[in-house]
Amino acid sequence: MIELDNVSKAFGSKQILRGVSLEIAKGESLVIIGGSGTGKSVTLKCILGLITHDSGTIRVGGTEMNAAERETFLSRFGMLFQGAALFDSLKVWENVAFRLVRGPHKIASDEAKHIAVEKLRRVGLSPDVADLFPAELSGGMQKRVGLARAIATDPEVIFFDEPTTGLDPIMSGVINDLIRGIVTEMGATAMTITHDMRSVHAIADRVAMLYEGRVEWTGPHADLETCENAIVRQFVNGSTDGPISTVR
Repeated sequence: MIELDNVSKAFGSKQILRGVSLEIAKGESLVIIGGSGTGKSVTLKCILGLITHDSGTIRVGGTEMNAAERETFLSRFGMLFQGAALFDSLKVWENVAFRLVRGPHKIASDEAKHIAVEKLRRVGLSPDVADLFPAELSGGMQKRVGLARAIATDPEVIFFDEPTTGLDPIMSGVINDLIRGIVTEMGATAMTITHDMRSVHAIADRVAMLYEGRVEWTGPHADLETCENAIVRQFVNGSTDGPISTVR
């Protein structure tokens, strides 16, 4: 479904991506791990077209991404942002239904609200939450609303950007379980970027580790714990001893 072939990106003299090659099969959940500054977010932004990669190719569904193809692709994806990224001035249901009422295929507000309430129910929130504002919700509830918005249009591809950042361990587990269940239920292709190993174990079918702008290792989730790559081992174990520098 998604293919990156030798993708590179620099900002001035700072090289971020150094030839990233990755494939994500249709219906697969790939989790990209790596420390801060290794290129995880830049990889995601390149796929979305928020920034333009310098070289290499990015294909979605076999089609190379360019300005003309990007609009078509954007109608097929959903995204859960790191900080939920809800609009404070809009009610919860309006946040969830944002693309339904403002996107290229607009639908009536009453129909959009009905869909929003159903998506909220899918992430464990009751209908009375729909008319609240984001400021009236806890962090965990805001994250659930963000997830409901991500699936509002029944997308083929869903991106998750650090989905458990700022959440306590219990709520992190709840969000991870919701993501896994929804991705499986929808048959969607999922790409998650995270440094939270609990998310990796809960969400991933396959794992890729970025290190210094390159794919250091990729393989099935089941192989992660037995991987002998020293960089992967250090990251997974959270050790200060190893090839990964602790000075950043």
